[in-house]
Amino acid sequence: MPDPSLAMTLCGIALRNPVLAASGTFGYGIEFEKIVDLNQLGGLVTKGLSREPITGNPAPRLWHTESGMMNSVGLQNVGVRAFIADKLPKLCKYTVPVIANIFGYAIEDYLEVVTALEDAEGIAAYELNVSCPNTKEGGIFFSSDPALLATLISQVRPLTKRPVIVKLSPNVARIEPFARASEESGADAISLVNTFIGLAIDIETRKPRIGAGFGGLSGPAIKPLALRLVYEASRAVKIPVIGLGGIVTGEDAAEFLIAGASAVQVGTGSFIRPDAPARVAKQLVQVLQRLRVARVQDLTGTFEPRL
Repeated sequence: MPDPSLAMTLCGIALRNPVLAASGTFGYGIEFEKIVDLNQLGGLVTKGLSREPITGNPAPRLWHTESGMMNSVGLQNVGVRAFIADKLPKLCKYTVPVIANIFGYAIEDYLEVVTALEDAEGIAAYELNVSCPNTKEGGIFFSSDPALLATLISQVRPLTKRPVIVKLSPNVARIEPFARASEESGADAISLVNTFIGLAIDIETRKPRIGAGFGGLSGPAIKPLALRLVYEASRAVKIPVIGLGGIVTGEDAAEFLIAGASAVQVGTGSFIRPDAPARVAKQLVQVLQRLRVARVQDLTGTFEPRL
């Protein structure tokens, strides 16, 4: 039975708990059904979906670091139409809210993916991955220009009545302009952080350990950085913030909530234990009891910085 202390709503979506499986770390969700009770999750965010299938980057795609991992999968996916035909119907037998993560290399890509998903049953919301270069604008990243980000969101927003969540990149000088641009252009929530761009070198070959060169750093190593960005973003906007970055325990999740997040996502932890999101939710109940907090919402935004 769901624990009532964890029940909440996010952008009008009823969640049994505030812990979601993050995009890119939980497949399309259905691959985990034999080892994880999907209905125990607060929600799941699908692997990124594009208008056409993408084969991804050359191997090796993953590298374990001292306190996390680097990846450069290259957004490999089956494409939105194959997802609708083959993956989504299997997810519909579960009650877990499904959030479709989408991306593109031009605004038109995002619009086509959202339009394709609009007629599909079983989608609760969209999460826009904006950490991609806009190839029509000379390769500038959607996540690095607030004006370009606002243009993208303002064109996606009228196409759907479903909530639109914008997943922000941490690879910027300040997060507040991007959080505000998201809110002002119609986003219902923001999620952060995506991975930090890094480099690992093989000293024997003097080549990168990742096939594509640079990779995205995730895992416990980035948690303090992610917490700071969640705190700063939550102070800049009134829409909900979903925090992620190195969450592997209930205490980690509580830190993000206290920093200002309304919900959290578990990513790299699922590579260690596929049931990580459900375990974090169970541990969060124990944290609430220890802190004598009746409802998980009462933790959000209670951080008291030292003056």
